Order: sequence, then C-alpha cells, then structure tokens
Amino acid sequence: MPYVAEIEKAGIPTVVVDFPDLVDMVKDYALASGIPNIRTVHSSRTLAGPADVDSFIEPMVDALLRPLTEKEKESGRWEIPQPRILFEGTLDEAQKFYQQTRKVSSPLLHGSVCVYTDGLPIVEPTEERVREMLTGTSHKPDEVITRQSNLMLTQRDTTMGEWITGKKGEVAHFQSMGWTATVEKVATIAVMAGCKPEHLPVVLAISESECPTGTAGIASQWVCVSGPIIKEIGINCEQGMFEPGNPANMPIGRAYQIMALNLGGAMVGVNRLNNFGSPFNSGGTCIAENVDALPPGWKGLNEEYGFKKEQSVVLVQTGGTVFKTGNFPSGGYRALQKSGHGGIARRLDVKGTPGPHNFLEYIIPGLWASHEGGYTMLIIPTMAKDLYDYGFKSKDAIYEWLWKQSFEPLKQYRLRAGPDLTTNGWMGIERTSGKHWKELPDDYMVPVGGNSPTDNCIIVAGGPSEHILFLPGRRGLSASVYNIDAWR
Repeated sequence: MPYVAEIEKAGIPTVVVDFPDLVDMVKDYALASGIPNIRTVHSSRTLAGPADVDSFIEPMVDALLRPLTEKEKESGRWEIPQPRILFEGTLDEAQKFYQQTRKVSSPLLHGSVCVYTDGLPIVEPTEERVREMLTGTSHKPDEVITRQSNLMLTQRDTTMGEWITGKKGEVAHFQSMGWTATVEKVATIAVMAGCKPEHLPVVLAISESECPTGTAGIASQWVCVSGPIIKEIGINCEQGMFEPGNPANMPIGRAYQIMALNLGGAMVGVNRLNNFGSPFNSGGTCIAENVDALPPGWKGLNEEYGFKKEQSVVLVQTGGTVFKTGNFPSGGYRALQKSGHGGIARRLDVKGTPGPHNFLEYIIPGLWASHEGGYTMLIIPTMAKDLYDYGFKSKDAIYEWLWKQSFEPLKQYRLRAGPDLTTNGWMGIERTSGKHWKELPDDYMVPVGGNSPTDNCIIVAGGPSEHILFLPGRRGLSASVYNIDAWR
C-alpha cells in the first residue's frame, strides 16, 4: 500500500488486486494511506492461475488506463472524531455504553463485535480514575505518544503506508488506521483494562509500538517485561506466568488489545482477519523474564537490545497463531541430565553418562519442518543452567549453534512454501553467495533458521518443571523493545 499510495497521489491510476472477502480491509488501509477511493478488482482463492488471471485481467487493464476522476483524486488521512468526553451518565449506564456492539458487514464474520472493549466488562474511565492513573507518569496528559528511545530496528513498513525509522521523537501511529494518541488517552485505556497507576509506564512504553494486530499472517501479540520494574509492580515471571490471577500481568496484557481497538481502529472482520486468531490475544498476554535466574554471562532482554541492566524495558512481539513445546516429558529430561538414562539419552548417544547434556539436540529434528526463521524460546531457569554448564556461556553461543543446525541443501529448501515469496519467486540473489538462486547447485547449504543467528531469542522464566516453549514471533520480525523508565 505505501508504494501504491505514492503513485496514486502523483495522479497515476493504480489498482489493488485482492480477494472479494478482503474488501473492507482494503478500504480501511486505503483510508489510512490517504487514497480513500482506490480502484480494486477481485481475484479468486480457488481458481487455477491462468483462469484466475483471465477473470480479472480485462477489468484491471481498464482500471489502469482510465484517468482518475476528481473523486478518486481526493486524498488525506482519515481521522475519526476523538472527543475527550465520550459518555456522561451513571456508572451502570456507562458499562452498557462501553459494552455496545456493532454488526460488521463482512462475509467473513457472522456476529457482532464490541465497539470499545475486548468483549469483557471494563473499569469505567471516569475523570477521577483517569486523573489518578496519570499520577503514574510525569508526562503531561496532552503529550502525543512518541518514541522515547532509538529502536534497534532501523526500518520497517507499516500497514498505514508509512516508513518507521525507529528514531527517538517519532510520532506513534496506531495500527491499523494510523491514528495518534495522547498520554491521557493511553491512561484512559489503562483504567479500562484494570491497571494501577504504577503499571502506566509499562502501558505507555507498549503504546510506542503502535499495537500492531496484523492481518492473516500475524495472529498473536504479547509483551515481555525486563528489568527492575518486574519486582516493583509484582509481574509474575515464574510458575503460572501465563495463567490468570496476577494483578499486573493480566491488565497490562489486556491494555495492548484495548489500545489496538480504540487507538488503532483494529477490528475483527474488517482489518483484523486472522483465520482463527490466537489465545494470546484473549484478555491479552504480558509476561516477564526472570533476570535473577540468568546464568553468569547471559544478558537479559534489556541488555540484548542495547539498554543497561538497571533499565526496565518491554519487548513487544507479534507472530504466528500457535506456540509449541519441547517434545519431551519433564521426567525424561531429568533422567537425561541426572544419569544419562531414558529415551533422550539413547537418541543423543550419551546413555550412562551423567549430565550436563545439550537437550536442544533432541528437539532439532523436525524443528524447522514447517517453519522458516528463528524462534523465541521460553526456557526455565534449571534448563538454562544446564545449557550454561554444558558450555553455552552466552545466549549468543546458543543462537549461533541453533542457526548452524538449520542449514539444509537447496534441493530440500526449494520444497518450502515461504521461500517462494522471500526469494522473489527464485528470481532474486542469494545474499551469502551473491549469486542468482537458479545458479546455485542442489547441494548448496541454506539456513532455514533466519538470516542470522540473532533471529532467535531466549527468555529465561517459568516454574520448576522442565519444559521449553517456542513462542509466536521472533527477533527481527515485528519485534522491538521500548524503554519503560522514560515514561515514569
């Protein structure tokens, strides 16, 4: 859409080819990009390629050749009215007001969607409650949300048709519609989600991310806090960290989703079109790393992303639909590390040899069977110590080892669906060799696990039972870290 918007605004007719069930999404993105009357034609999800092209080629060519009408030349970002006072009445009436729904005119959604909430009751954001929430920050209520630090990320394309440089001072345009927000508006959302004033700096840092929800390719959103603030406000980073009950994890995670809805206009069935969605988004997900349990030499997320150990930050991550676990029972893991017994020891050929052993070798087969790119791994402290004792004296050493395990022959790599897109239909240049993809021999080794070792990310947290989780998303793909302390 960004490239299309540039051409259209220059007076050159353009046309979007998309599926008929995505018409509402295209309209919203066109509005956000300042080209509200973009021409569209529809392709098919089921017709074979040649027949599909035959069905839309004539209307597409016609749309490209016809001069733009005066209506189609209209431009400018669409901004909805955002009155400071949304409702006046009793608290009971306010709860009904905030729980109102709308029927989405989409062929993909048979049901209603809440206008202001995630479907659950909220805390009514009265003047008094919002004023109290604002005591959690020194920033002025009318201050527009901007980036407080330079991001490690240098450049990425957004759904609103803008380029993010990641520079300090850049205004946050909430996805999907590209709206802006003030500190007071974020505080209002924090109230609605059930946050306390001491949670507000975390929520404000999250708001810098623009709260992306993506379309069919990015289903999950979650955040992970790093630094001293974990203990200050009582975020659970140990057993049951994904479970309900913690008064910091739950409302902070929920604030992300309510911000996406109210500040970004992200709505299911319109511009949020994941097939199944994700349990990470139901109520929102906020976790934290256990910095006290990091082995010597292992950096926390704050240091990995260029901040200091004493600084508090939040990782905002988006990714796929599901997560998976390490494929072993905890008892089998203990048998491996204690005395070299059990099925894992037999597979690794260390039967009878006490640990430490590199348990990651056990889960490597099949790890990239249907996935390209790095992983975000949630590892419990005991297992992190085992990896350290085995010889991985830093996270970077594990990242490097994992990446090297992901290499496979080009002959096998060609059988994957993802590279059909990332290699430009195999017509591009392979970056390591500098050669055209079609010039490379079948035995040329290609990394499936991302462009570099640091596409992987390790978070040490969780309870005592020996399990590893692979979470949706990875470093380098819609993930960055934001400074919480800057919002105190």
